[in-house]
Amino acid sequence: MSLFLDIGKGAGLASASGVRPFLPPLLAGALARGNIGINFDRTDYHFLETPTFLAAVLALAVLAYAVDRGRGARRPEGRDPLALGLAAVALALGALLFAGSLAGGHHEGWPGLIAGVACAALGYAAVAALFGRARRRLEGSGAASLLDVYADGIALALAGLSIALPPVGIAGVVAFVVLIVRARGGGERKYEGLRVLR
Repeated sequence: MSLFLDIGKGAGLASASGVRPFLPPLLAGALARGNIGINFDRTDYHFLETPTFLAAVLALAVLAYAVDRGRGARRPEGRDPLALGLAAVALALGALLFAGSLAGGHHEGWPGLIAGVACAALGYAAVAALFGRARRRLEGSGAASLLDVYADGIALALAGLSIALPPVGIAGVVAFVVLIVRARGGGERKYEGLRVLR
């Protein structure tokens, strides 16, 4: 049962990092410092709760926010370097949080590195598809700028609930899989409709 709970906690934290990379590790690290629901003490992942690591994550978050605000509504065509950078950070942090969750529960941590990357990728892909469609619909309106706030809220809520109630983390991963499948199904139906029109 302990392993199941640690997997749920790790899956939730990793997938929440995929949604938005910075708030989940900050929350997990802050709670781990007080041994509240999660603990990285006496593991190879103890650094996740050190002030130095948390300060570095916070500095990255502020930098990413400043870069994003600085470019305003001007989004680059094609591949967005900021989005790609945030995705890489999300995968790395997701891997560390999942591994740290396993190690904190006295299990081997290395499988969490692999599972964490997978869960973070699911969170990122699900929200990128969902919010990408919403951003296109809201283009030019002030509501588009609120999407990042919503994403931060989702990431923080999922991370917090996964620590307090670890099965929520597994439910979150399942929800992200469903979102991805539905998004792809909708895209295929739209493509079929366009072929009929031709």
